[in-house]
Amino acid sequence: MPPVISIVGNSDSGKTTLIAKLIPELKKKGYRVGIIKHAFHGFDVDREDKDSFQHMRAGADAVMLSSKDKIAMIKNETADSPAALEKYFPDMDLVITEGFKRTETPKIEVIRSDNHKEPVCLDHKSLIAVVTDIDIDLNVPRFGLESIIELTDYIEKKIL
Repeated sequence: MPPVISIVGNSDSGKTTLIAKLIPELKKKGYRVGIIKHAFHGFDVDREDKDSFQHMRAGADAVMLSSKDKIAMIKNETADSPAALEKYFPDMDLVITEGFKRTETPKIEVIRSDNHKEPVCLDHKSLIAVVTDIDIDLNVPRFGLESIIELTDYIEKKIL
């Protein structure tokens, strides 16, 4: 299974933006990257007027949609941790999750001065770095919001 890191932080802290900046830098280094977005409040990617919805309603345990250049799978399964989802990424070098702040995966927290002052992973042993625009010392490496190359190098050395 590939290594997993979690990008965590409060809502609107910049987690998605950070991940979107990390992906191209990791790709430049030749890594295959998978992403798991934790949808805390649930989600539905299917619509009632689609065949796949009808298949799931009829009792299928999994439905895969396939086109010439992508696939998507809808599967009724409990997945409350990144470890439960790693099996879907066997050909990746790294899996980055957005969220899963309560799991034991190595975490990088995004803290921005304009949306919160208190880290969400203050006492987590799994916190390995902070990306922030404030002067805070959590006894882990600290990176600026735009220090993407430095953070990518750190991830490569620490995780990959």
